[in-house]
Amino acid sequence: MAEIRQVQVTFDCADPERLARFWCEVLGYAVVPPKGYESWDAFNRERFPDGDGAWCSASDPTGAGPRLFFQRVPEGKTVKNRVHLDVRVGTGMTGEERLAALEAECTRLVALGAVRQRLLYDGTDSCIVMQDIEGNEFCLD
Repeated sequence: MAEIRQVQVTFDCADPERLARFWCEVLGYAVVPPKGYESWDAFNRERFPDGDGAWCSASDPTGAGPRLFFQRVPEGKTVKNRVHLDVRVGTGMTGEERLAALEAECTRLVALGAVRQRLLYDGTDSCIVMQDIEGNEFCLD
C-alpha cells in the first residue's frame, strides 16, 4: 500500500470563490488557478458553460499546509460539521496571554464576515468557536 503524504480539505458550499478568498485571509493562503488557466472563473466557464459547476481552491504559499478545495453544491448547510478546522493562534500560550491572542484574531475574522459563537475558557486553556461566512464551524485554538 502506498503511503499518503498530503491531504486536501474539501468544503461543500454555495459560493466557492468567495469562501476560498475568506479562508485565504484567515490563513494567509492564495487562490491558485488550475494549470493552464488564468483564473478559477476561466476554468469554471470552460468546464461548466451552463453555469452549474463552480470550484475554487486555496493553497499555502509555503507548501506546508493542506490545500483547501471549495465546490458548489445545491443544498445548503443544515447541521453541525462533523469535521472542522482548528486555526492555531495561541500555540504555546496559556491563560490571559492565550486569551488575548485568540480575542485579537477573533476581532480580525469577525471584520471579514466570520461569526463568533462562544468562548471556551477554564482559566488556563481557551478556544473560541466561530463560523465562516457560510456557517461552517471552526475554532480559534
